[in-house]
Amino acid sequence: MSGIDVMDTLFEQVDFSDTPPVRGMYDNCRFVDCNFADVDLSGSVFSDCRFENCDLTMARVIDSSFRDVCFNGCKLLGVNFGTCQSSWFTVSFENCLMHLVSFAGMDMQNMNFEQCDLKEADFSEANLTDAVFDTCNLERAQFHFTVLEKCDFRSASNYSIDPESNRIKKAKFSTTGLAGLLQKYDIEIS
Repeated sequence: MSGIDVMDTLFEQVDFSDTPPVRGMYDNCRFVDCNFADVDLSGSVFSDCRFENCDLTMARVIDSSFRDVCFNGCKLLGVNFGTCQSSWFTVSFENCLMHLVSFAGMDMQNMNFEQCDLKEADFSEANLTDAVFDTCNLERAQFHFTVLEKCDFRSASNYSIDPESNRIKKAKFSTTGLAGLLQKYDIEIS
């Protein structure tokens, strides 16, 4: 990979939409209150990095790598993570606004989503084995041919998951969320 190597650096209140970051490897970096809206991050590697209160709306991440990366309080509208390097894709999301994100086809075992708004997110054909959706809104999120084995949905809300077209063995659901598993049958639950 050509580009720069950046280590142990704090980027604070940087507007990367004016001057996009140089393609390269970012190791143990923190991005705080930065603007990446509509920025091309393709081909870059982010390892052991934190993104805090950043706007990554419509950022392009084609062939990018995210290894042990945490997104906290970020806006990630329309980001297509399905175009990332799938090997070593280890991220966590806390308190993030994530409408229309795509994780289609991604291997996301043991992934953690905490207090995220995942409205209309696409998890089609993803592997979410042992993933946790802690207090997440999954309104109109897409789950088609998704591996959801041992996945924890107990505090998630507004999901609609078809047990016949997804693998849900040993997944955890609350009794109040069972309607989201029966929605396709158009039955009334009281």
